Amino acid sequence: MVNIVAVAFFYLIGVATFLIINELIYRRLGVQGEFTRKFAHFSVALATLPFPYIFPSHWYVLVLALVFALFLFATWHSRHLGSIHSIERKSWGSYLLPLSIYLTFLVSDLAGNKFLYILPMLILAVCDPLAAILGMNIKKMNGQIKIFGKPIQKTWIGSGAFFILSFLISIIALYLHLTVLDLKTFWLAFAVATAGTLAELVSWRGVDNLTIPFGVLLVLLLFL
Repeated sequence: MVNIVAVAFFYLIGVATFLIINELIYRRLGVQGEFTRKFAHFSVALATLPFPYIFPSHWYVLVLALVFALFLFATWHSRHLGSIHSIERKSWGSYLLPLSIYLTFLVSDLAGNKFLYILPMLILAVCDPLAAILGMNIKKMNGQIKIFGKPIQKTWIGSGAFFILSFLISIIALYLHLTVLDLKTFWLAFAVATAGTLAELVSWRGVDNLTIPFGVLLVLLLFL
């Protein structure tokens, strides 16, 4: 019990230290807020991957998520932490990330399957920020996706990159989990990539931090 609390405390210290460094990069080097925000998203989500092997109960993760969410709210309200909050668009993504981490962990914990947490979080950590960065910065041979003739804030390159990367990640992760590379591995990876891409495609204002892992989670619960 004491050791687990100590690990949780060091996680908080580690995240706080990273956010301070990220803030310094934003202020001193003049890096755009969108980039430092995505880098924080990638790093924090990736750092949570060992959670199922560290915390025996979802209550520990709930406390960490609440502390992180309160910290984000306090820094937004006090106009600090520009590396996270200084973006032109409206987004709830920062607050939904800790919620997403907790709820995905909760489902994984109740199901008794650590993989149900690892793959959704891995796709959220890697594919989402990369797709956003590519979509925002590659202009040539790119364009906004239209749904029923109405353009949305998603691009062909961004969504395409999300699908390809999530498919490759899923194949590797499923192979390591199932220890077999067969037709099921490929079609399940395809289903995961499709669900994640569609969840990202139809989400707005950062809601994809919640819909992406839950879309992947749904596929795994149904077919794994």
